Amino acid sequence: MAIACMALTVTACVIKDDIPYPIREAVVVAFEVDGQCDASDNGYAEATIDKATRTVDVYVGDTVDLSALTIKRFEVSNDATIIPEKDICVHPNQFPSTSFTCQMGNPGSKVNFSNGDTHFTLRTYQDYEWTIRVRQLILREVQLEGQVGEAVIDPVNQNVIVYVASSVKLNHIKVHKFSLGGKNGTVSPDPTLESEFDFSNTQTFQVTMAGNREKQTWRVFVYKTNAVETVEASAFPRSVSATISGTIPMGTTPVVEYHAQGASEWTAANSGQITVSSTRFASEITGLRPGVTYTYRVTAGSAATAEKTFTTVGEQHLKNGSFDEWSSVIAKSGKELWQPWAEGDEPYWSTGNAGATTVGNSNSTYVDEGNRRFANLQSKYIVIKFAAGNIFTGDYVETDGSNGVLSFGRPFTSFPTKMRFEYKYHTSPITRTGGEWKDVYGNYISRTMYENLKGQPDSCQVYIALGDWDPVTYTSKGVAHTCPYLIRTRPSELHLLDQKDPHLIAYAQMTKGEDVNSWTTETLTLNYRVRDRQPKYIIVVASSSKYGDYFTGGEESLLQIDNIELLYE
Repeated sequence: MAIACMALTVTACVIKDDIPYPIREAVVVAFEVDGQCDASDNGYAEATIDKATRTVDVYVGDTVDLSALTIKRFEVSNDATIIPEKDICVHPNQFPSTSFTCQMGNPGSKVNFSNGDTHFTLRTYQDYEWTIRVRQLILREVQLEGQVGEAVIDPVNQNVIVYVASSVKLNHIKVHKFSLGGKNGTVSPDPTLESEFDFSNTQTFQVTMAGNREKQTWRVFVYKTNAVETVEASAFPRSVSATISGTIPMGTTPVVEYHAQGASEWTAANSGQITVSSTRFASEITGLRPGVTYTYRVTAGSAATAEKTFTTVGEQHLKNGSFDEWSSVIAKSGKELWQPWAEGDEPYWSTGNAGATTVGNSNSTYVDEGNRRFANLQSKYIVIKFAAGNIFTGDYVETDGSNGVLSFGRPFTSFPTKMRFEYKYHTSPITRTGGEWKDVYGNYISRTMYENLKGQPDSCQVYIALGDWDPVTYTSKGVAHTCPYLIRTRPSELHLLDQKDPHLIAYAQMTKGEDVNSWTTETLTLNYRVRDRQPKYIIVVASSSKYGDYFTGGEESLLQIDNIELLYE
């Protein structure tokens, strides 16, 4: 009877499951593997994680075995379950199903990455497929005495073709470099140990990779050529410097000379700024002037280029960097909304005032002090949220709830070396560390990740970024906005400037967590991460609270800033 009653109860309680699951997107937060390095194999670098395309890119050196590579760290959001694609785990039953950090050598986290793109499904209430791309860097070089051009190295068929000058004796060739197994692999026999090596016939070598004990058989073919050895060169000019690069005959040293157009005396580039790898070279030329045409030539051995020219990129400067121009309008809330541009002028700088005035007063304004007018950026708790005083190149697009949607960046194609400004700063103890809001699905979320900073001095931050970002379109109330770099402060969709973004060309910043009571000049030197791409946009940001994007800071922190200018030195 009891059983019958239980069955009846269960049957009676069956209801239709038509309640939609909440959306909990799963993303990769951190990813690290054994042997991880940067794209040039010159040291460690973090993986590049693209949340938009759900991809993770990571480089490894030649010391690891891709077929059994240890994942040292795999962190995902929202407690998602990690599901590897079929047949990629070395020990499938031991692979962790949630975020993990493990020691090297743990067999459970070994994965076969040797077959190209590898896929993992992150499962919450929904499934999100992520692609992990592990690229192994294997530096293979062959350099022979009298070589013409670079060796043709075919790692798929394991063949090498090398051309040498017609005067070279094929059975008596000096070998300078012969690293077919990468910089940490081995070659047997090793021709670099011999004073001369016989390449009159096809030679066979046994090659072992450092991360894989299986030997490969490589064949090397050396042929004579009547090709004339030449020098090829091209220039990539910036504003006060340029890179001259190209090819030279094997075993020669390039001499790079230049002069401003109209001058007659040649200047030789500093030999310490010339790098040579096999038949390729690159030379850095500094001390140039913006917007000037230069003539250059390159000589290597008996070969030389014709005289060529390049023109350095002219200077560009920030508009209203003195912050003398301001205007105001009345916001819908009835509050006065201050704007860092003259009435009727085109905006260049913007602030978060449009968001602050939905419930309070503008907290990024100006002050007249004697003959000086400057930006006055005040951190405040405005009715329901903490707001840092801020100013940035770009536009305030809209207020999303109580959060901001911003467009960072203005068109810019030049190459400044420094940014200089004057500032004063008053820090205050951090009292606000986020809060609780509803996301777009009505779920309450809390951002208290900086709770440990309470009571510590607040910090201001000023930074400059140059990049070649591809702009995105953001539509607000039927109006499409073209945004060089879209910023969102809504916690569930937080998107800030990523310093690991591959489109970031140059960057510099100042962070100050102490009082600076008198006007002080600060000069930031831009670090150019790449030197062969031209910027499309410039982003300059100043904030009275470094973590203002996370609604964290001190309610009395005040940054006063003036005369931001770009230098070309």
